[in-house]
Amino acid sequence: MTIKETLLKKLHDKTARIAILGMGYVGLPLAVVFAEAGFTVTGIDPDERKADALNKGTSYIPDVPTETVAKLVKSGRLKATTDFSVLKEMDAVSICVPTPLRQTGDPDMSFILSATEQLAKYMHKGMIVVLESTTYPGTTREVLLPKLGEEKGLKAGEDWFLAFSPERVDPGRTDYTTLNTPKVVGGITEACAEVAAAWYSGAIQKIHMVSSAEAAEMAKLLENTFRMINIAMVNELAIMCERMGVDVWEVIDAAATKPFGFMKFTPGPGLGGHCIPIDPLYLSWKMKAYQYNARFIELASDITTNMPRYVVSRVLDAMNERGKALKGSCCLVLGAAYKPDIDDIRESPALEILDLLQKKGAIVKYHDPYIPTLRTHAGVEMRSVPDLMAAIRQADCVVIVTNHKVYDYAAILEAAKFIFDSRNALGKAGKDSPKVVRL
Repeated sequence: MTIKETLLKKLHDKTARIAILGMGYVGLPLAVVFAEAGFTVTGIDPDERKADALNKGTSYIPDVPTETVAKLVKSGRLKATTDFSVLKEMDAVSICVPTPLRQTGDPDMSFILSATEQLAKYMHKGMIVVLESTTYPGTTREVLLPKLGEEKGLKAGEDWFLAFSPERVDPGRTDYTTLNTPKVVGGITEACAEVAAAWYSGAIQKIHMVSSAEAAEMAKLLENTFRMINIAMVNELAIMCERMGVDVWEVIDAAATKPFGFMKFTPGPGLGGHCIPIDPLYLSWKMKAYQYNARFIELASDITTNMPRYVVSRVLDAMNERGKALKGSCCLVLGAAYKPDIDDIRESPALEILDLLQKKGAIVKYHDPYIPTLRTHAGVEMRSVPDLMAAIRQADCVVIVTNHKVYDYAAILEAAKFIFDSRNALGKAGKDSPKVVRL
């Protein structure tokens, strides 16, 4: 049999040894899905705490139950290590490492480069490598292909196989998970795509193959750029409606009654998370090499980046209208996570809002049932208030930044002196209340 045929047989009968590089919010759910499908999976992460926790059967990702991890570890289907040398025994490797932005706005490729360099030490014939980390179009071919194949004298599509398959994890979501969210796969060659699709189809319900790794990379960026631009548009609509004295939430609900040609997006205090605020800027950065200015992306980023400042300016104005200065007032921020009902604070607009309120001289506290402590962008260490209702009664202003479902909004409305609701969490009750101002 050829190298390809041998590997396909291993993948089909699930004797292929699987490694996942990076055991975070993408890597761990993927490892669990492969292990539950019958593969033997080794998670590799330089963080000893993660490896130790997993080997004890403990999950540190809310979307992955500890019971599930414990069961897989006990069965021998899942284990974790910090030792990259185990890669020499692996047949299939998925790279799921972070891809943040530098402060200059350029892509930070250090995690991908580090993972690639470690993997390159143990590359061998008959291996399939899939990059899942979101990145700019061309990364798989321009960065991984030379390091893992060409410099080793291995020919992609014959000696080994390389593809890109973007992660589509939405933390906190239960209807669409790693298992049932369609998986886009694009290979460096047709054979690469075929092998990658064969591997992933052994665990994931639906695979969608595209013609190249670049097409798969661009598809991921389109998904997040689409959301970023539409969110920016409704944020700007909120600003326009406020100036015109029109209720933006009423406008959006009215437009959403149209059963075709409209998709509902809602405004908020800014974008958060590891994907939507960051990924489109990878594409914008890449296009500079083609002497093209991605104007929609840059404009949308400018609007969303300034939303925390807009929220604080609205809070300041609302306090003035009530005859109270923001300086010296006690402000309680409700919600610090970047979206409801999760413990993820990455790029959360709450961090900047906390800083801006403090710069205005407010006495600032926060509460989040999922985020016990945090550090703002300015480096201020904060701890969630222990008694929510007592803090609400004490506060001169409550700013709802993240609309967690666990909050009793009726009780909050009754107890608060004044609320600025950036998420329309209070709904009609907030609209009708004289002590509430909505975004």
